Amino acid sequence: MNNHHTARANLHRAQIILREAQRLYEQGIWNLVVRRAQEAVELALKGALWWAGLDVPRFHDVGSFLRENQQRFPEDFAPHIPQLAAISRSLSAERERSFYGDEVLRIPPEQIYSQHDATQALEQARFALEACRNLIEPTG
Repeated sequence: MNNHHTARANLHRAQIILREAQRLYEQGIWNLVVRRAQEAVELALKGALWWAGLDVPRFHDVGSFLRENQQRFPEDFAPHIPQLAAISRSLSAERERSFYGDEVLRIPPEQIYSQHDATQALEQARFALEACRNLIEPTG
């Protein structure tokens, strides 16, 4: 299996997870929308790193790694890297809380997230997946 195959496989999984996030949104399960959006972004960005031939780190927020290797990406993708890194950072920060809640304050995740949070997470994930799709599976 080569890097481009792995990149496409990651992107495909990210797209499946994003569709799941959309279904959760329609059900009003805001915390799980945030969680799935984070997972989709992580897989898509790791797909981009695979596409660039990089050793993909085994942690959730790969935004800084993306920035450090910006020169490995084409000119039409590179301008998106600061925003993609910010999205990765913000959603990764919510990864555990969106699933487990605030364990210190004993607040379940369902009480932490709102429709606004879910909408924002979905928009960020759609942006990230579109940018990565254009990199990994260009139409032209």
